[in-house]
Amino acid sequence: MSTLLLILFLVASVIVMAGGVAIIGLVTVLQGTNSVNERLETYAMIPEIGQNTGGERRKARLIRYRLRLNNMLSVFASEKLSLQLSSANWPISETEFVLIRIWLILVALIGGWLLFRTPISGIGFALIAYLLPGFLLQRAIHKRQSDFQRQLVDVLILVNGAVGAGYSLLQSLDVVVQEMRAPASEEFRRVRREIGLGLPMNQALENLHQRMQSDDLYLVITAININSQVGGSLTTMLSAVTETIRERIRLFGEIRAITSQQRYSSYILTMLPFLIVGALFIMSPDYIKKLFEPGITLCFPIGAIIFVLLGNIVVQRLIKIDV
Repeated sequence: MSTLLLILFLVASVIVMAGGVAIIGLVTVLQGTNSVNERLETYAMIPEIGQNTGGERRKARLIRYRLRLNNMLSVFASEKLSLQLSSANWPISETEFVLIRIWLILVALIGGWLLFRTPISGIGFALIAYLLPGFLLQRAIHKRQSDFQRQLVDVLILVNGAVGAGYSLLQSLDVVVQEMRAPASEEFRRVRREIGLGLPMNQALENLHQRMQSDDLYLVITAININSQVGGSLTTMLSAVTETIRERIRLFGEIRAITSQQRYSSYILTMLPFLIVGALFIMSPDYIKKLFEPGITLCFPIGAIIFVLLGNIVVQRLIKIDV
């Protein structure tokens, strides 16, 4: 019995420490700290305790505690999750993301169970808590990639102008870092830092493509790599690539305009059954409740929801055209 209590105590201690790291990571995300220098200071430049004030000593101890716990729980780390966090520019580690998700699941499970007095409600809330961090991460990635895509033509114009004025490609990247807004400035600052740390330019640009997942950016990187291998006028090459990307963007805009009717029709057809059911619940609740009573009739609303969602997915796939 004492051995079991000891094991439970150790497990509880690890969970409490992991919760501390999860809370720190969550606060970091909510604060929106995006400075690469600050993150490097967090993980590489821990100040000496004896040379700092009280607040800096506490910060140094917190940094060390965070690093040790991340190392202890490095089994949660994965290359795919690391790339996703890097693409979203979230200043937390893979371990902290997993711990945040675990703690949200536990809180949602216990809270839903206590609130509605049934384990099914707790499981439902836990499922939502499990899906929510992944949804927010994918949304942040998509937003950052879309913002970068909209800035790409301006970046190429700026680089082309700098190269035409006599700057090297690396110096042109410095101009982009200074003149462009985020996320372009942050991403090319990361590229510039990777090159400064000894990574080849083609590999640093490939890492940028892995984060942004842009076909237009891949075209630019391919052209730069070919130019670096066979030589030629970099200005002429950048001008041709910029014009090609402009035409791709124009063509994509025309396609979206042509398919807008079908796209919004799919939205209306998807939402219409739910709106009608909601209206019937308001106007005649006794009539519509019979459809949701336990029994064979419950298969009809469940099947309707499944087929409506499948129909929406099929329509979206039909009107999606890759340019």
